[in-house]
Amino acid sequence: MNVQVLVIAKAPVAGRVKTRLCPPCTPAEAARLAAASLADTLEAVSALGVRRTLVLDGSHPVPAGWRVVPQHGGDLGDRLAHAFADTAQPGWATLLVGMDTPQLTPDLLRNASTALEDGDAVLGPAADGGWWLLGLRDPRHAAALRGVAMSTPRTGEFTAEALRMRGLGIAAAPTLRDVDTAPDALTVAGECPAGRFAAAVGEVLAG
Repeated sequence: MNVQVLVIAKAPVAGRVKTRLCPPCTPAEAARLAAASLADTLEAVSALGVRRTLVLDGSHPVPAGWRVVPQHGGDLGDRLAHAFADTAQPGWATLLVGMDTPQLTPDLLRNASTALEDGDAVLGPAADGGWWLLGLRDPRHAAALRGVAMSTPRTGEFTAEALRMRGLGIAAAPTLRDVDTAPDALTVAGECPAGRFAAAVGEVLAG
């Protein structure tokens, strides 16, 4: 089975990303942490050697081997549905992740891909009640995301319910913590100490 990976992201521009890190971060420091998180995420996906696309709000350079498509649509659920639809390839499953889990590893993605060989969907819960990964064997089912309330403590639950209403079986990926607040950043940096994100956290939030 062919699998592609999408990373949905916002360009790390001061004042537009990671505003919940401020304070203690300045907008520029928050953007720096966002950029480091995105870089680590892209590196983890690149290590798989699969077809990969950055679904981007704004403008940001990407490594070789990536293509970029713009985000479009209304709320986040609508933009996520468009991301799946805009990149769909006949016979290809799709995994989508965000830029807020720099502790992502190639093995996590490989295991999620394996879950789609015999299953319809795989969902990676986030510690805050949302989700960090959604994989669909048939990307057309991402239309279910339209109307799902995003950025709530029950987003993961609502997403799973919307997929089950389409008759999909859902495998679970491990729970990860999104980086939203300074305590999140410190915790996640401890989980991936060798990455760019951990280095940036050490410089921005040390002490």
